[in-house]
Amino acid sequence: MLPIILVLLLALILFGAGFALKALWWIAVIVLVVWLLGFFIRPAGHGGKRGRWYRW
Repeated sequence: MLPIILVLLLALILFGAGFALKALWWIAVIVLVVWLLGFFIRPAGHGGKRGRWYRW
C-alpha cells in the first residue's frame, strides 16, 4: 500500500511542477513582449532624445 501512495504522491508532485513551469514560461513570454514593446515605443525625453521607459 505504501509504494502505491508514494507513486501517486510523486505523480501529483510532478504534475504540479509541470503546470507551474508551464505557467512560468507563459509569464516570462508576456514579460518579454512587454519589455520589447517598451523598448521600441518609448516616450521622448528632454531635448527630443528618446528616454528610457523604466526608472533604473
